[in-house]
Amino acid sequence: MLDLTRLFRTDKNATEYSAGDTIIKVGDVSLEMFIVLEGQIDIIAHDKVLETVNPGGMFGELALIDASPRSASAVARSNCRIVPVDQKRFQFLVQQHPYFSLHVMRVLAERLRRTTESAA
Repeated sequence: MLDLTRLFRTDKNATEYSAGDTIIKVGDVSLEMFIVLEGQIDIIAHDKVLETVNPGGMFGELALIDASPRSASAVARSNCRIVPVDQKRFQFLVQQHPYFSLHVMRVLAERLRRTTESAA
């Protein structure tokens, strides 16, 4: 499994957020995803926490795949540090780190399975 915290730990674009800060909102239009280096991020839809993303995790990746408005909000559960990944960097990572794209697909598959199981 790819260690995203190791891959991005020295990234100069890392941004810090305080607990309670909204990072993305439902309906926002954006073409970037985020890698969590430190802290925790709650992914929220319909006033329900769908997932808590920990260091080494990612969120917002659907924006890079289909360019649709955000389907969930992301709120810092604790003080955190995250790295934005735009379309250009995403394509670079896919080319330079073949396991990166597999990692993204695994995350998407896990989230889809959880959504399907919770709907049953």
